[in-house]
Amino acid sequence: MKILVLNSGSSSIKFQLREDHGGIVLSKGLIERIGEPQGAIIISASNGKKIRKELALPQHTVALQHLFQLLPGPELKCLGSLQEIGAVGHRVVHGGEDYSKSVLIDDKAIATIDRLSSLAPLHNPPNLKGILACRELLPGVPQVAVFDTAFHQTMPPVAYIGPLPRELYEKYRIRRYGFHGTSHRYVHQRARLLAGLGDRPSRIATAHLGNGCSITAIRDGKVIDTSMGFTPLGGLVMGTRPGDIDATLPCFLHSQGMDCSEIQHMLQKKSGLMGLSAGLSNDMRVLLEKSATNEYAHLAVDVFCYRLKKYIGSYAAALGGLDVLAFTGGIGENAPPVRARSCEGLEFLGIQIDPKRNAEGSGKEALISTDAASVKVYVIPTDEELVIAEETLRLAGGNSGPAH
Repeated sequence: MKILVLNSGSSSIKFQLREDHGGIVLSKGLIERIGEPQGAIIISASNGKKIRKELALPQHTVALQHLFQLLPGPELKCLGSLQEIGAVGHRVVHGGEDYSKSVLIDDKAIATIDRLSSLAPLHNPPNLKGILACRELLPGVPQVAVFDTAFHQTMPPVAYIGPLPRELYEKYRIRRYGFHGTSHRYVHQRARLLAGLGDRPSRIATAHLGNGCSITAIRDGKVIDTSMGFTPLGGLVMGTRPGDIDATLPCFLHSQGMDCSEIQHMLQKKSGLMGLSAGLSNDMRVLLEKSATNEYAHLAVDVFCYRLKKYIGSYAAALGGLDVLAFTGGIGENAPPVRARSCEGLEFLGIQIDPKRNAEGSGKEALISTDAASVKVYVIPTDEELVIAEETLRLAGGNSGPAH
């Protein structure tokens, strides 16, 4: 079965076409600048062919319509026809407390994803646009929603309930949800396999470090805590988001004359590495390069690693020790100095990084801890699309109905 995997954003769509239980990538690419005067579709096929088309893409349905013309077209020949697409898998950011598993998309699921847009206003609405566009353009083809929040639904109340008035949870479902769940799930599975843990009890921390960052504590395959909270704003320092801050800060800034939209923009787009580096960059590669001569770049890297180290330590405490620590995401996979500095001083926990293995261990699955270390530390490139494809195949194969 050929499966189309979509990650629909407000002005872009990332996609992959996969087959053979999701393992083989036939093509992948990006549709960008949807809604702007000039958009673009970039596709790379496994047969080596690449195309880039510049054209007007006023909305998601039109963008996908063009994609569906290009995939079986003479320039790519990724498909004989659209009829070969057996199912579509969608990344959906927020499943709330409604979904602890992936779900076959029906009218009820669409209504629920729409209702949950209040919890993820920047993500669920464009995710839904992709779903509705596929429903129109590929009628009768089953679709599956794979939720970022689902993997974290095993958290106990002690981890997800905040110390706020109880009625806020009961009325608005304000709690810790966690995100990047599909990535944490994949990396956890690979970590268990690489460490040879089998079915034995395990204590694993997975650190997804990119422009968005989160770390998750997983005991025996179940999440017990994760750093992102009610929204993806909390937890670790990120590219443009601050992570954990004093809860009164927005109120203080409002009292100083900033309106809510300005505060929101500051927290979403101007904080984190970008803010710490005084606007220099939110790209860790740039900051590492400049850190020897630029004090703000140096401070940004220091704060990033320090906050991450604190979370690693706290999750080791929550888990009662660590068996495995795994790094993934653009920074986690490709920044040896960040991996080394965030683990520095954690030898008392059994974490010891081998400098040579760490230096050579980027962009691939690699053990970077010493042989003497009691905690195995790995670099594991994530593959969220594979998880989405596998979940889509599982549910679209007729063996399961909608999961709630």
